[in-house]
Formats: sequence, structure tokens, C-alpha cells
Amino acid sequence: MKNTRLTLLFPASAAVICVLLVLLWTTFSRPHQFARRKPGLDDTPDKVNSLDVRPLVAAEPVPGSGTASKIAGVWTGFRGENRDAISTDTTPLGRAWSGDGPETIWQIEVEEGYASAAIRDGKVYLLDYDAEHRLDVLRCLSLDDGQEIWRSSYPADVSPNHGMTRTIPAIEDDFIVTIGPRCDVACWDTKTGENRWLFSMVKRYGSEERQWYTGQCPLVENGRVILAPCGNDALLVALDLASGDEIWRSPNPRSWKMSHGSIMPIEYQAESPEDNQRMYVYCGTGGVVGVSADDGTLLWDETSWDEHFATSPSPIGLAGNQIFLCSGYDRIGAMFLKIGQEEGQYVAVAGEKLDRKDFNSEQQTPIVYKNHLFGVRKHRGGQFVCLDLAGKELWNSGRDKFGHGPYMIADDLILILADDGRLLAAEASAEAYHPLWEKQIFADGNEAWGPMAIAGGRLIVRDLTRMTCIDLRVSF
Repeated sequence: MKNTRLTLLFPASAAVICVLLVLLWTTFSRPHQFARRKPGLDDTPDKVNSLDVRPLVAAEPVPGSGTASKIAGVWTGFRGENRDAISTDTTPLGRAWSGDGPETIWQIEVEEGYASAAIRDGKVYLLDYDAEHRLDVLRCLSLDDGQEIWRSSYPADVSPNHGMTRTIPAIEDDFIVTIGPRCDVACWDTKTGENRWLFSMVKRYGSEERQWYTGQCPLVENGRVILAPCGNDALLVALDLASGDEIWRSPNPRSWKMSHGSIMPIEYQAESPEDNQRMYVYCGTGGVVGVSADDGTLLWDETSWDEHFATSPSPIGLAGNQIFLCSGYDRIGAMFLKIGQEEGQYVAVAGEKLDRKDFNSEQQTPIVYKNHLFGVRKHRGGQFVCLDLAGKELWNSGRDKFGHGPYMIADDLILILADDGRLLAAEASAEAYHPLWEKQIFADGNEAWGPMAIAGGRLIVRDLTRMTCIDLRVSF
């Protein structure tokens, strides 16, 4: 009888002890152990308390010892020349590698964040941060070895908040435009690093800083800088590239705020080609808007795709005047938006929605390639998937998972960087998932989320604190 009591007593006592331990743990543990990734719950500030009191004036450029590479090729900004994450470079890339895989050419330390590179004329441009002196810093590096050619800066108070850098510069002619974490917009000379103009969107337009700082990458085309300040009376604006003077502004009748996404140019195909309309499409906090690229006229807006906690992926245009939208928070998936005309007015109609199990994305914008959609799906741990243009899954990467990592297409290869720093190449085919090679780029890689850039077969990737150049060219 005693043995029976003891047999019953020990499991009961163990259960009580486990319950007490759990209660103690939940009572005294730090809150962020149980919270969704959100400012204020991870020992980071909701936002910097005030704007920097120092004058917003750029310093003189500081020359370095680096020299520009002779390697040709360009990657002019967010998602490349055509803003579609597809390289136009014809450099042949390796399909198979012996030994340790493609060669790492150089690696540098960078401030915590996800800001990525633009490339032109053998130079790599990166908007970094100098935490010691509290400066946003535009660094111009040699594509050959990563040595600094020059750096330019202006004052900015930025505190660690899931990284401190976010965006990608945009290059046109001899100008390079940047947007800093705290909504500061600047234009620089690509050759000398001299500042052409600089202003705060908060002060100029009444913009509201987002909870993880500004994620918007500038759009530059045809001598104009296109921004979405989402201020009191300026949803989108166009500025003269050389002077920074305003050319047009779109009204903000619904008082939408800035998202973490970027503006995308989309061509509306009318029945008569002469009636085609180039639009700038943007996801604000309250929905999606399309404005005329000519003069900023608000052509349409649609409110069913409003922001759920945060929106980072940008809208992408599909055939048939459709737009594909996706997100990754609050169980959100994706949605198709159809643009049309009724009685001479543009209208946007919400179409089919995809469940998050079919496709969702927390950070990266999918790619449209050969009439198919490619991207990393957040659901199921970051599988890479191929969908048809109706959203039907054709294949997925199975056990190969990439977290929130970036991807691009070059030389008919899909290049995918897992957020732990593993780089994989696969055939860019809708037939099946066919990986060709992989390499661990960053030992103990962490939050490798910044978009990739490529020029002349040299791929630029980064994780939270390192940026690396890898030579993917075919070896002869």
C-alpha cells in the first residue's frame, strides 16, 4: 500500500513543481520573450523622442584610399534598373562549383541593419550609420576590394530598433538619392560625394516616422525623385533631381500614413496604346493608391487592402492591368487588384485573395518572371514557391527554407539568401524546384534580410552586421 501511495505521490509532486516553475518563469521573465517582434517590447524605443537638434547640414566628403573597379555592370537601386529584381546583365554565372563554391572577394563590417547596395561605374554605394558620431553616412566603395573611395554624412539621431539602417540609394546620371532612417532625403554627386540638397520629410511635409524607421527606398527616373511622404496634404511628390524643388504633389484626402514599402511604377495598358498611362502605385496605411506619373493626379485608390500592423512588400504589376499585393502580419496573405476604367475614370476593384498558407510575405517583394510569380512564403518557415498568375502553386522548395531572406534573378538563376546567411542558386523555371548549389556566406549568419545587388557577376549580400562581395562569374 505504501509503495502504491509513493508511486502516485511522485508524479503528482513533479507536476506541481513544474507548474510552480512555469508560474515563476512567466512572472519574472522579460516581456519580449512572449511578445511579437514589436518596438517597445524588445528593449528598443518606440521612436526617438525628438528630432535631432543639430542643424540638418551635410558635412564635406571625406576621401578614402579606394579606387573604382573596371568591372562593368549596374544595379541602380531598389530591385535593380527596372525595379523588378531581375538583372539585365549578360555576364554568365556559374551553375556548378568545386571545392568551397564561389569565391568571396571581400567583406566589410557595417552598422546593424538591412540597408543594401546600389552599384555603378565600379562603385558600390551604401547608406550606413556612424553610431559614435550619430551620423547617416553614404559610403562609396570599390567593387574590387570594398575599400572606401569617399564618405559623406549628415546628423541623425538613430537608436537600435531592429537594426539602424533600412534603405537602398537610387542612381541616375551623376546623382544618387538616399532616404535615411528618420525620413531625411538627400541628393549627392556620385563622383565626389558632395551634397546637392538635403531636407527632412517630417519638417517639409509633416511625415510620420514609422515604428521601425523608414523602409521606403527612393524612386528616381527621368530627372525626377518620386517620394511618398504621406504628409498632411502630400501623399506622393515629385522633385527635380538636380535641385530638390517640388514639381508636383498628390493630395492625401484619406490622411494615410507612410508604410515600410516603396513606390512602384506600373504601366496601365489601355485599348488604344496612345491612351496607356504610367502610374506610381503605393501601399499606404489605409490602402493602395495610383497617381499619374506625369503630374501626380490621383487616379484611383482602394481601401480593402489596409495595413495590418505593418506593410513592407511593395505592389507589383501583372499582365491584364492587375496588381499583386502581399503582407505577412496578422494572418494576412495576398490579394489581386484589378485596374480598369468606367466612364473615363480609373477604378480599382479588389479581386481574389490568397490565404496566408498559399502565399504571404513579411518583408520581401515577389518577382514576376516569364509570366510566373516567385517568392519566399513566410508561412511554413520560408519556403520558396512558384505560383502562376492566378495564385496557384506550381512548386515549393520543400525542406529548403529561407526565413525572411531576399532573392533575385540573374542569368536565368534564382539566387536566394536564407536569413542565416546561406546562399542558394536554383533554376529559374516554373517546371520544378531544381537547386544547383549552395554556400554558407556568413558563419553564424543573423537576419540576412537586406536585398541583394549584382553587377558584372559580382553579388553583394549582407547580414545584420556584415556586407560581402561574391564572384559568381563562370570560371574559365
